[in-house]
Amino acid sequence: MSWLQLRLDTAPDQVAALEELMLATGAVAVTMEDNADQPVLEPGVGETPLWHQTRLTGLYTADTEMTGVLAQFPGELLASCNQRVEILEDKDWEREWISHYRPMQFGERLWVCPSWLEPPEPEAVNLLLDPGLAFGTGTHPTTALCLTQLDGMSLTGCRVVDYGCGSGILAVAALKLGAARALAVDNDPQALVASRDNCVRNHIPDSALEVALPGTDAIDQWRQQADLVVANILAGPLMALSGTLLDLLKPGSTLMLSGLLNSQAAELCAHYRDRLEIAVVGEREDWVCLRGRLA
Repeated sequence: MSWLQLRLDTAPDQVAALEELMLATGAVAVTMEDNADQPVLEPGVGETPLWHQTRLTGLYTADTEMTGVLAQFPGELLASCNQRVEILEDKDWEREWISHYRPMQFGERLWVCPSWLEPPEPEAVNLLLDPGLAFGTGTHPTTALCLTQLDGMSLTGCRVVDYGCGSGILAVAALKLGAARALAVDNDPQALVASRDNCVRNHIPDSALEVALPGTDAIDQWRQQADLVVANILAGPLMALSGTLLDLLKPGSTLMLSGLLNSQAAELCAHYRDRLEIAVVGEREDWVCLRGRLA
């Protein structure tokens, strides 16, 4: 089945009206995206910021008469937009994604491989991963930075916390690299399901991975028990969660933070330095990874 796309490049103050018109004229879905490579990071609670140049795309069924659709838009509103109607051929989007996801190496030992492909180095530490509906495949620079750091650490027998676990990739990687137990924490229940599934996929015993929502008793039981805490989220939450993350560490243990830009590193380091020495240990595409040891 084919679809028709109506694309309108517009200013943010016109988005709401155009979205309403698209839905009123039969669009089955409307999406908004950046049309000028302008990042929008860490919006406040309740905020929905839009880009200075926003592309609005309405998806219509193939039999829609688009001339009639456009006739229902006010002329002055359309005149201020760049507009384009395109045919979108339907695809098996799951297979399309699968065809682009390939094995990736991090450090010297660790590979992250899609479960439907044979690992390139069978004798390496191979993490078989299907992210499902949760974030985390190793392709984002911050995840890659954390995986590379984990590969270079001695984790045998360690207790590891992955705070903001997404697909559980960092927790499972730590277990594959020798950690004895891991706690995967996320505020999205789907992330906990994906973490558990990826643990099973990698033949890790159920007892080795615990999953938990923030603020639950399971986290209290890990207080001052972790040899390593990893949090790959965003700078704002890393600041807000500093007490929680530090409280999980036992003396002499390690904290690893990522999900922040290099321009945010100095402020975050200063925020944590009253409890531990912390510094940038990796950088990739303007993203950084911080690491420090609790005295």
